[in-house]
Order: sequence, then structure tokens, then C-alpha cells
Amino acid sequence: MARLNLLEETRFEKLPVSVFENPKIASINVAHRIAELIKSKQASNTPAVLGLATGVTPIAVYAELVRLHKEEGLSFKNVITFNLDEYYPMAPTAAQSYVTFMNENLFNHIDIDKKNVHIPDGTLALEDIPAFCLEYEKKIGDLGGLDIQILGIGRTGHIGFNEPGSAPNSGTRLVTLDDLTRRDAARDFGGKTFVPTKAITMGIGTIFKAREIILMAWSRKKASIIKKAVEGEISGDVPATYLQLSDHVEFILDAPAASELTRFDTPWLVKDCVWTDALIRKAVIWLANTLKKPILKLTEDDYNNNGMAQLATEKGPVYNINIHIFNKLQHTITGWPGGKPNADDSQRPERAEPAKKRIIIFSPHPDDDVISMGGTFLRLVDQGHDVHVAYQTSGNTAVWDDDALRFVEFNVDFTEKMGMDNTHLKDLYNKMRTFIEQKQPNQIDTPEIQTVKGLIRKGEAIAGARYCGLEDDHIHFQALPFYESGKVQKNPVTDADIELTIALLQKVKPQQVYAAGDFEDPHGTHIVCFNIILEALKRLRKTEAWAQDCWLWMYRGAWHEFETYEIEMAVPISPQELERKKYAIFKHQSQKDRAVFPGDDSREFWQRAEDRNRDTAKAYDELGLAEYEAMEAFVRWKFED
Repeated sequence: MARLNLLEETRFEKLPVSVFENPKIASINVAHRIAELIKSKQASNTPAVLGLATGVTPIAVYAELVRLHKEEGLSFKNVITFNLDEYYPMAPTAAQSYVTFMNENLFNHIDIDKKNVHIPDGTLALEDIPAFCLEYEKKIGDLGGLDIQILGIGRTGHIGFNEPGSAPNSGTRLVTLDDLTRRDAARDFGGKTFVPTKAITMGIGTIFKAREIILMAWSRKKASIIKKAVEGEISGDVPATYLQLSDHVEFILDAPAASELTRFDTPWLVKDCVWTDALIRKAVIWLANTLKKPILKLTEDDYNNNGMAQLATEKGPVYNINIHIFNKLQHTITGWPGGKPNADDSQRPERAEPAKKRIIIFSPHPDDDVISMGGTFLRLVDQGHDVHVAYQTSGNTAVWDDDALRFVEFNVDFTEKMGMDNTHLKDLYNKMRTFIEQKQPNQIDTPEIQTVKGLIRKGEAIAGARYCGLEDDHIHFQALPFYESGKVQKNPVTDADIELTIALLQKVKPQQVYAAGDFEDPHGTHIVCFNIILEALKRLRKTEAWAQDCWLWMYRGAWHEFETYEIEMAVPISPQELERKKYAIFKHQSQKDRAVFPGDDSREFWQRAEDRNRDTAKAYDELGLAEYEAMEAFVRWKFED
């Protein structure tokens, strides 16, 4: 019976999918499967032939394999590897090379014979590539094919670098990279301009011949492409859908990556549900959006005809359900994000007391505060709360080199006009200019250039916070140590980051904290910063009474908004407030027009913010609630003490 229930739940899925609680557990599972293969091959005195992938996805798998080698004696002497791909052109010693990646994450830490390692050669002359690719295929074939191939998946649906349009029988070859793939790689190269336009990749046909194929995906930013790959029709537009034709494939996902699969996203379509308040809210909003009807106009037939008959039967009549959800949404809307004084707060998102709250807005980068919650920031100040802003990182890596030179040039000219001795400054400027002219993609800036870029962002942040009404002593620059590596790749978080955050929290003793809760931030800084705040508050809650009464509100950044069913506080923004928010964003001139790391959205940050806030208001309006110009959305973090 359990098997029948599972088949019913997964009936939209066209290939096997295993979902794990988190990437670490999933990665250990995959690593142990690889280890068992290696050991079984050792027992029969035959080589284990592995197809390996690069990128963030398999890093934890390689880390566990290294641990198994060092701590449990797993030997790789019988292992032969073939990597999926390599950028072209690409020197093997380059930081972005997959040779460098594999050496740093696996090969340098195990006892594999380097003669058994095969990675496409990014240094070949163009005319030599076809012969190399044929030989690559022949080597795999002569060994009897790949025993196991591990894969990640790109947001275009590519596996390896088999971009949309790739043929299902394709072999190893030179390909042109999709623009989205290059944008996703931009941070590793110091900008999309420096990302190679081509790559050498193992073909889909080659991958298909592996006796076992494991595709791994972590995080919610992969959820939409995973849904297409698992539940969509087979199409060259999404190359990963070809894996549906294999009898030897399995998708290994963490929960966020699986979140848009039908059994998790809309479970009422595939099984009977335990109807919690949260699931009812999600289902009713889904139904209203699907039918393009306001919540209060949904009928029993609407429920019955769209997979929600069980809900109507168990919790109906449906009009009562509609009223309940409508009221819940209505109660998320407040013009008083700090709480409305002298008001009944039993149906409001925030407490009425104390009427004037101490508040810290944590901003991972120097502009996230105004981009993400500028309207609420202004409202909190206007309503008389004691608002502080804390900029967690300097953001120095996101400033263009020519901007840094321009600011130093200004200082050279200014000191000269003021009659000051600027000999040292001129010398420093010349050294900076020489360095920048010779700078390689993603090369670490000199300490002086890092300082200049950090000061540019600091000045912009001060201007934005002052515009929102803060005094200088309420503007804090933490410069958390984890960020200050000078590289796009940051240092690990240490107690120093947490202690700095604890010290600020102790100083202010806030009743409200706002933090960036967009864990799909493509650059990863937001979730690191959030976890630092969370750990600091958890420690303080053990000893400090005020910390027990501190509420943590999460906002979203420039990439995604909360889903409507998730929102717990929606702050309406008037047309005038939206204009003020835009002016606060405009203070960040180094991020205007063309940001260094814009993600996959070419709009300027103020445009993204404006459109997102208007879309949130529109979503509420379409559900039958009041129509506002724009809205900022928040979700409260629930501590488990």
C-alpha cells in the first residue's frame, strides 16, 4: 500500500527522484555510493571509471570522498576519471579552470594516479579539438564506458555544457555557451565580459552510455528547472529532459530544489493532505491565482474541479474557508511596521507596545536596506522609532575599477587645488592605475584599491541612510571579517563575525531586527549574513531578557519576493513614498546603470525594486484585497527555544 501511495504522489515525475533534508546529507549519500562502487571494483581487480562534474554542487561529495580516503582508507588507485567539460580557451593553471577546481577539491587530496585523470584540454588549437574529442570518446569506450556519471544542472537545463538545442546523441565537442550560463559564471571571472564564450563538453549521448547517472541539485534557485527536467515534456530546449529516456538515472535533490515538484508544491493534486492553516492558505491562494478569481468569489465547484474536494469536504463550506483566508491576508497589511500605538494588536503583524521601538535594519551589502525595504525604512523613521542601520560588509568587490580611479583622481585634484602636498597620493594613484591596466580577470585588488572601493560604498550608504532620516551615530559599518578576503570567494565565518554582531545587538537592545532573508541570493552573501545574525540572537536569547522579546523580520533582496501565501507583514507604499525610496537607492551611484554583479536581471536595482513592490500590491489586489500603489513584504522568523 505504501508503494502505491508513493506512485500516486510521484505520478507527475518521469524519472526517479530522491529528496534529502539538506545538501550535506545528500552529498554524503552520493559519495558513499561512489565509494561502494570503487571498493566493489577493487574486489574484482578492475578499474572504476567515474564521470565527474564541477561547480558548487559536487563540492561536498568530493569533500566526503577525501574524508573517506584520509580517515577510512578508501584508495583511488584503481579509479579512472573523465570530467564533463572545460571552458575554452582556458589555461589549466587559471583560477577558473576545471583542472584547478578538481585538483583543489579532490585530486590533490587522494591517491589517484594523475595519469588516470582526464579533463578536456582548454589550451588546444581550434583545429585540434575535433581529433581530441574523438580520442576522449575512444578512451571512455575502450574502458567499457563510464560506471557512474555525476551531474549538476544549469538554469538553462544544461548538463555538462550541453546547452539548449543539443542533440540527444551528441558526443564530446566544442560548444557555444548560453548567455544565461555565462551570466551565472560572471562572478567567478570578475564580470561576464571575461567569461569564455565556448567550452569543450562531453555530449548527451556519451553521458547516456554511463551505467549509472546521478544528477544533483541544491537550493530553490534550481527548483524551476528541476520541475521542467522531471515533469516536463522531452525537449531540446531543456537538455536535461533527455534523461527521462534513461533507465539508469536518479535525481538527488535537497528539499528547496524539489520544492516546485507537484508533490511538494501542490500536494492536493496528487494525494490526500493534512490540512494545516499554512497549507490551506497556500491552496486557496493557488486556486484563486489559477482561476484568476478573487478569493471571495471561489465556489464549491472551483474547489471540486481543481483537486481540492477533500479540503471542501473536511473544512467547508468553502465560503467560510474563503472568508477565513481573506481575513488572514487582510491582517498582514499594515501601515505601522513598528506596531500601531494604543491599538488592538491581536490581529496585527506587530505588537503595539512599546510604541517607540528600538530597531536595527541589517543590510548585507551597503544598498540592500534601501533596495529591499526602503519604503518601510522611511516609514519607521517617520513614525518616530529609534532606527539603526548596520551595513554588514563593505561591498568593495562590487565597484568598477574606473570608479575607484575616478575617486582617487578627485582627491589628487582636490589636494592640489587646496595647496596640500599630494606627492604620496600621486604616487599611490600611479601605482593603482598601473595595477588596474595590467589586472587579470578576478585578480585580487591591492589593499589600497580595496580601501578606496570600500570607502565609495560607505559614502553612498551614509548618504542613503541620512536621506532616510538617520543621524550619523545610528549608522554602523561592521566590515565583518568573513567578507574581507579581497576575493569573490569569501572566508569562512568565525566567532569574530558573530561577536561583532552580538556587540551591536547588546549596544542597541532592539525590539525589532530586520535582516535579508532571501536565501537564493545568487552570490551567497545574504544567507551568510543572515546566519550570523541568527546565531548572535540565539546566543543572546539564552542570557538576555530583551533578546527574548526581539522579533526578527526577514525581507527579500533584489532577486525574488516572498510568495503571497508566505507573507506575514505587507507594508503599503504610497506613490510619494515609492519616489522617496527610489531617491534613496539613487544615492548608491556605483551600483546604478550597470552593476558589477547584477545577477541574471539586466534592470537597474531601483527598477527591480519598484517593479517587485508594485507586483506585490497587484497580487493582493487580484485576490480581492485593497489596491495599493506598491507593497514591501516581510516574514517573521520563528525561534525554536
